Amino acid sequence: MCRMPTITKLDFVGIPSQDSERARRFYGETLGLRQDDHAATEFWAGDTCLSIWEPERLGMPFTPQKNGHLALHVDDVAATRAELEAKGVQFAGETLDTGVCHMALFTDPDGNDLMLHGRYAPAA
Repeated sequence: MCRMPTITKLDFVGIPSQDSERARRFYGETLGLRQDDHAATEFWAGDTCLSIWEPERLGMPFTPQKNGHLALHVDDVAATRAELEAKGVQFAGETLDTGVCHMALFTDPDGNDLMLHGRYAPAA
């Protein structure tokens, strides 16, 4: 009998970049995520670490993460969107209202898909 591995948590999410310094400024200064105390290119969204890396430095082609939006929780999507737009962040279309949450889609400077997300109704 094959025993299934026990996965207990998500350790980090890799964020591919072509310019880690530019990405570091975006995630730290523009989005205001907390920088890790021990790594200049790691930022925290709650309990999840976002780790910026440059695939080309490891001989791998750079490709932005598409259609797998990281849903960044905020209490007020409209207010946070307005703050980010004032900092130059461009959003893709209007804020979506699914009936249980608001979602505002945007990308980082490398084209990685991100989303502001705020649930306003309990899950069914």
